[in-house]
Amino acid sequence: MSSLHGLRSSYDVVVAGARVAGASTAMLLARSGLRVLAVEPSRYGSDTLSTHALMRGGVLQLHRFGLLPRIKAAGTPRVVSTSFHYGDEEIALAIKPRHGIEGLYAPRRKLLDSILVDAAREARAEVVNGARVVDLMRADDGRVVGAVVEEPGVGSIPIAADLVIGADGFRSKVAELVGASPYRLGRNASTFVYGYWSGLDVEGFHWYYRPGVAAGAIPTNGGEVCVFAAAPEARFWDDLRFDLEAGYHRLLRAAAPGLSEALARAHRRGPIRGFPGEPGSLRQSVGPGWALVGDAGYFRDPITAHGITDALRDAEILARAVGRGTERALAEYQTLRDEMALGLFEASDAIAAYDWDMAGLKQTHLFMSEEMNREAAFLSGLDSGSEREKRRTA
Repeated sequence: MSSLHGLRSSYDVVVAGARVAGASTAMLLARSGLRVLAVEPSRYGSDTLSTHALMRGGVLQLHRFGLLPRIKAAGTPRVVSTSFHYGDEEIALAIKPRHGIEGLYAPRRKLLDSILVDAAREARAEVVNGARVVDLMRADDGRVVGAVVEEPGVGSIPIAADLVIGADGFRSKVAELVGASPYRLGRNASTFVYGYWSGLDVEGFHWYYRPGVAAGAIPTNGGEVCVFAAAPEARFWDDLRFDLEAGYHRLLRAAAPGLSEALARAHRRGPIRGFPGEPGSLRQSVGPGWALVGDAGYFRDPITAHGITDALRDAEILARAVGRGTERALAEYQTLRDEMALGLFEASDAIAAYDWDMAGLKQTHLFMSEEMNREAAFLSGLDSGSEREKRRTA
């Protein structure tokens, strides 16, 4: 559906946002038999700020959802190695097959988000692009009982729902309307500047670190490589915003001199884009008739490239909690999300301080590897865990 015209007056669930977190949640809820409406302000198939990289848990989720073949069929390169560059030292690691996953991927967001929206629609969720949640409906006791949805040129309509889910980013309107406050805040933030390049000979993921700066090279669709540079948030306001392209190349020369030189022989596709930075946070993410997922409820610094994986993981944790149908289950969603997220949240925040030495940074990366292995093990066990839960409650 491409317009608010013809919508029902009520749904089991209304989801604000249909990017990775929102579309995944809508798809899973619709697959469970619920009537779901998802609304997304941006147009279908549009791009968005992203570093694209899927960690093992994210690839595993797409495999479990039955969508990884579509990612592969679109020509997304399989990544079988990742290299960490600590100053002049390079540590190259092979991606070992585990949990049925033989490599990593970094699909363009206009591909990944479209695949997830298509899958949600195939599951009979209704997805409307160009519309947004602008207000909430409440019962006399304050419980959220629906949402007011607006589409330019059409107007606003009230939609009743048993649950409204905010998947509308770290500046979430739903979070604002319910007064969801953060209970854990990051201390640091990275600014990012990136562009897409063709004619760049890059195999696997590459991450570069030198004092006060970082960079990365991420192969993605169409033979292009996403090349980013990162630094403390203050660099954006003090320097980068005045000339984003010149600042991009300055940061790359400082973080990854060899990669910077290689760009002179490559071709840039599209503009240089930037993200000023935003400290990470965990918000209260459940309440009477509402929940938050993705960046709306949990945002962390992008320096560790785990955001898409976070969104896919948390979408399933939330969908399973909604399927259990109790307030207690929703509360347990937030507890479990935090259990899976906190280690990576703190590690990301520490790296975003840019005050590390290389020995300390290596230790942080080892800790992150252990956390991501724990995450993948948890996700691979969800199906068996679900069966145990069914038997327990039968």
